[in-house]
Amino acid sequence: MKAEVINPFLKSACVVIEQVIQVSPSAGNLGVKEIDLIDNHIWIKIGMTGQISGDIVFGIAENVALRMVSAMMGGYPISEMDEMGQSAISELGNMISGNASTILSNQGVTVDITPPQVMKSENLVAFLPRKALSIPLVMDGIGELDIQVMIS
Repeated sequence: MKAEVINPFLKSACVVIEQVIQVSPSAGNLGVKEIDLIDNHIWIKIGMTGQISGDIVFGIAENVALRMVSAMMGGYPISEMDEMGQSAISELGNMISGNASTILSNQGVTVDITPPQVMKSENLVAFLPRKALSIPLVMDGIGELDIQVMIS
């Protein structure tokens, strides 16, 4: 896996989060890790096809996702991840990935993305753990979003 592949997703995530959530995230350390299916997490999985194929998975603790959705809805307090919350967090993953695919296209790399799938830890039976290029994004006052790129 090439580290350059994650840069468009990192750049895109920073821009989208600043625009939609009104906070400037900072990047943690890039690394290769085994994806662990952690309880009380929400996973947004987006597939990629074209010159790069694989999956992008955004891992978010449920309490962080609730704070992100609340910020997306103008500060309206959210206490549970209902259909509206899942739709909002799904759209955030879609915006980040769509923006990243545009960046890749501008670099001469043709990719298409699939619609986002939002999954909770208890629904991940079919999702096999594997290694991913991973970078956490830290959002002050909100928490951490983990970007995991799995390409072939």
